[in-house]
Parts: sequence; structure tokens; C-alpha cells
Amino acid sequence: GTGKTLLAKAVATECQTNFISVKGPELLNMYVGESERSVRKVFERARACAPCVIFFDEVDALAPARGGGGDGSGGVLDRVVAALAAELDGAAAGGLSSGSFVVAMAATNRPDLVDPALLRAGRFERRVYVGAPQGAARAEVLRAQMRGMHLADDVDAVELAELAPARVSGADLYGVAADAWMRAAKRASAAGETQVVVHRDDFLGAMAL
Repeated sequence: GTGKTLLAKAVATECQTNFISVKGPELLNMYVGESERSVRKVFERARACAPCVIFFDEVDALAPARGGGGDGSGGVLDRVVAALAAELDGAAAGGLSSGSFVVAMAATNRPDLVDPALLRAGRFERRVYVGAPQGAARAEVLRAQMRGMHLADDVDAVELAELAPARVSGADLYGVAADAWMRAAKRASAAGETQVVVHRDDFLGAMAL
């Protein structure tokens, strides 16, 4: 809920490339060879529409450290890691100067579980920590969620951002805004009003303050 996927989309937008998003667990298949084939197909799609950014979400579920032997997968995950490493090497070998490059990005909440071989140079070599928004960034997230709402004069995004819990995520702020609107909508419905006006107290109530 901190915006890792949005960051990957922003990279693709800034680089003016196509974007393919894949949740790691979606590529896993119970049949022998199918999971590895799914990994290869993702890169084939990316090469077909290059330049392209591939984003693997929850990559720790797709490519955990090999050699554990206790995952009950019968070696499937080990083969998936090998297939993913090979495809990443192929993408890196293509370089960025041709104009038809493929760049792979990945997100995880547990980087310690990802196979170390995938973190070598030429693969997922750069790590970026995406934490909960702070300060002005938190206020900007709230303002984005308030767009389209009819706000009362007492609503101040900066003040509300400062009042929010210390480690609130972008997803949490979305929930706060949605809850505040629902509170205002219920009040308007009970009063027979046609316009929903969201007040400061609605946001405070959503944050349980």
C-alpha cells in the first residue's frame, strides 16, 4: 500500500515505454514446466512490444531462495528462479541503446526471501526502499484522494496529514478519504440533501481521532 506499483508505472510513463504488470503467484502452475513457460511468455510479450517495462509484484512468492527444500513444490520454484534469471540476463544483454529494450522491475515486502542470484548485477541489482509517505508527500496523497469531493471550508489536507498516524500508507489514506466520504453521504441522505459535502470531522472520524 505504499505505491510500489505506481512507482513502476511512473518509470514506464517517464521512459515512454509499454508496461506489463504481473503478480508473481499468478505465474505459478501445478503442472510440470508450465510455471517456467509462463515466465518466458511474459518476456516474449515484452520483447514483442518493446521498449517495455515488466513489473513483477510479490516477486518473493515467485522466486524465493533456492535450496530450502521445504516448500512442497517439488523443485518448481527452483526451476522458476533459474528461468527468471536466464530471462533477466537476456534482457540485460540487449542493452538500452537499441530503442527496443526490455527493463524488469520487481516489488516485495520481504526482500530477504528473494533468491540472492536474482539480486546480482544485470538482474534486479538496484534496490529502492518505498516507505510510507511523510510530510508534504502525505498531504499530496490526501489531496489526490479528495479530488471530485465537495469539501467544506474547514478541510485542510496539510492539517489532516499531520494528524494521521505516523506510519500510515498511501492505501490507508485512500481508505480514510473513502470512509470520510461515506460518513458525509450518510449524513446527507439522512437530511434529504442532494449534495454530499465532506467536513473536517468526517476525516477525523475516519481516522478515529
